Amino acid sequence: MATRVDHEERRTQIAEALLRIADTQGLQSASMRAVAAEAGVSLRLVQYYFTTKEALLLDALARLQSQLQARMNTWIGAAGTPPTPRSVVTAILSCIVPTDAESSRIARTYNGYYTLVLSDPDVLEKHGAAQPAILEGFLAKQIRAGQQAGDVAADKDPELTAAGLLAMVNGLGSSVLGGQRSGEDALAILRYYLETTLFT
Repeated sequence: MATRVDHEERRTQIAEALLRIADTQGLQSASMRAVAAEAGVSLRLVQYYFTTKEALLLDALARLQSQLQARMNTWIGAAGTPPTPRSVVTAILSCIVPTDAESSRIARTYNGYYTLVLSDPDVLEKHGAAQPAILEGFLAKQIRAGQQAGDVAADKDPELTAAGLLAMVNGLGSSVLGGQRSGEDALAILRYYLETTLFT
């Protein structure tokens, strides 16, 4: 059992090194050699745990997704008990907007993966779309529950609305990372839209 824990700790150490490089320098700088240097291990050890760069990229992406999920869970938990469709949708979308160091890091790193998909579609094409699709589906389910509760207009298409909301949040996030507006201003825009367009 101890050996397994050590192996997982080593894999985590290496994957987290890649995520740090992706955040500060972009994924294009995350060569296996650069990841080894950042992790403080040998290139040979990186290659032992991740036989290809694609395997390392996908492992790190899964860890990034887990970090975002943990952030979402925290925000949902802080939104009130019991959670309502309105509080859940608002919490999920709000926590994606880069407003602090953690959310900015996550947003920058996701942007690095988006750029990678655009420049090398074969690497992450099938894997990169899975998590956004799951999130869209979850938001659509919440919107449908909001319709049943009378908080969302019945004529809203839940799937199209969820996809549009995520696209808007991604756009707001890019505008924050690009210096166009502050995180708080982006949150204000999001909440204005939710209160005036989605929820009744």
